[in-house]
Amino acid sequence: QVQLVESGGGLVQPGGSLRLSCAASGSIRSFYAMAWHRQAPGKERTFVASITIGGNTNYADSVKGRFTISRDDAKNTVYLQMNSLRPEDTAVYYCYALSSWGHYWGQGTQVTVSS
Repeated sequence: QVQLVESGGGLVQPGGSLRLSCAASGSIRSFYAMAWHRQAPGKERTFVASITIGGNTNYADSVKGRFTISRDDAKNTVYLQMNSLRPEDTAVYYCYALSSWGHYWGQGTQVTVSS
């Protein structure tokens, strides 16, 4: 059973930065792609960023130029560097992994952007 564990969330002021981590229980090279999604209170879960096994990345328009997704295969970890944070980035951030045998979600980590 694959497990994804997020960490790095917290409270930050507008304009600040956070780095989220998603540690997988197995090799992340077994996944076609990994991604971050987020869910704000009262809203649906939405796509934030993704990275393929080949290193290709994709971002939601709302985070382009501010967020960067990366991966460290040796540590089986995917990161989301978030800069210039805004109050509208407040949400629970979820890690997602897609493989040939299924897809998996982490438990989420709360990010709150507030002064």
